[in-house]
Amino acid sequence: MRAPSPILLDTTVLIDTLRNRSRRRQFLAGLVVSGHALAISTLSIAEVYSGVRSGEEQATRTLLVNLNWIPVSGVIAERAGRLKAALRSQGQTRSVADMIVAATALENGCTVATDNHKDFQMLGLEFVPLP
Repeated sequence: MRAPSPILLDTTVLIDTLRNRSRRRQFLAGLVVSGHALAISTLSIAEVYSGVRSGEEQATRTLLVNLNWIPVSGVIAERAGRLKAALRSQGQTRSVADMIVAATALENGCTVATDNHKDFQMLGLEFVPLP
């Protein structure tokens, strides 16, 4: 039997988890119980820490150290740039950060957990349905 694909958590899911919104903690626990590895792009670490509120430091550290960190490699950076350029040529604007998350998922065979599907609408990405 094949192992479930790793789940790449977008920053929105991480923030909801930290702030106990939308039953995200239970959702992530269910993914782990069902055998999924939970991962984040190292870019998301910077995004999360840029919005940490007073009193959230320890919970943030605890959450993040328990996830698999996928570094932004040169291959991921190049793919992100090419994705952004291809979308721009179609008249669509996306952030470099979102393209790095997308490229991370594509390069590592991850399914993406995000509330921002519109930011990641591109061929090849799979999404986890969120509650």
